[in-house]
Amino acid sequence: MLAADDGARVIAGGQTLVPLMAMRLARPTRLIDIARIPGLAYIRDEGEHVAIGATTRQCVVESDAVVRAKLPLLAKVMPFVGHTATRARGTVGGSIVNGDGAAEIILVAVTLGATLVWRESGENNLLAAPDFFLGPMVTALPLTACLAEARFPVWHEKRVGVGFHEINARQSDFAFVSAAAQVALDGEARCTRAAIGIGAATAVPLRLDAVAEDLKGQRYDEGAVRKSLGAALDGIETMADLHASAAYRKRVAGTMAVRAIADAFANAARRP
Repeated sequence: MLAADDGARVIAGGQTLVPLMAMRLARPTRLIDIARIPGLAYIRDEGEHVAIGATTRQCVVESDAVVRAKLPLLAKVMPFVGHTATRARGTVGGSIVNGDGAAEIILVAVTLGATLVWRESGENNLLAAPDFFLGPMVTALPLTACLAEARFPVWHEKRVGVGFHEINARQSDFAFVSAAAQVALDGEARCTRAAIGIGAATAVPLRLDAVAEDLKGQRYDEGAVRKSLGAALDGIETMADLHASAAYRKRVAGTMAVRAIADAFANAARRP
């Protein structure tokens, strides 16, 4: 159906597409409802990653024991995804394919380097999350394809901690700036692995690999973290709109990231 009609669109939870249709910003020729396809709603621990089906509702992810145990960063951000009512219907796949740079699930996918799986003409195609998002609400998903699964990598270190901070006008509204961090510590509280990302400040979420590399082998030092973040953000072009200027977003991105990293170190340090 998608191949036969380039105006057709897939719908699952409808928490993004329906409002766009109501505002006449989307005018699909037909809707293909995939919400009741049983093979697309699941959460599976597959060892090196946790696979989440595209139509898995956000409220299910929020309360899932596997997600809490294996994907602590995703579990951390889920209460910030929209409102309780929208999480009851909204899906993981719907959030991802919408491609909003302020979306928390997308930020986690980029930060952790998730792999996204879509089906087209009966074949599976895989792409790393950082390469999937091309611009504001623009993704690499072909119009004739349907997202099937997101694979979030699992960290097997014993002392893994996470942090997340965002700023918005009201709780659960779209973020102006957000930051996520996941770190692994050794027995001396030194970082052995890190993943840092910022969202909403730029066209697509960014993973700050240089900052993660600077953290390796180090205990938490706010001064060093701020210096590393400053260098990483210096050449990044942040967005400006009616809500926040580009300068504000750049400044707050650094502050949110410092807090997220501090929380991640503290969270990991409390692990036995």
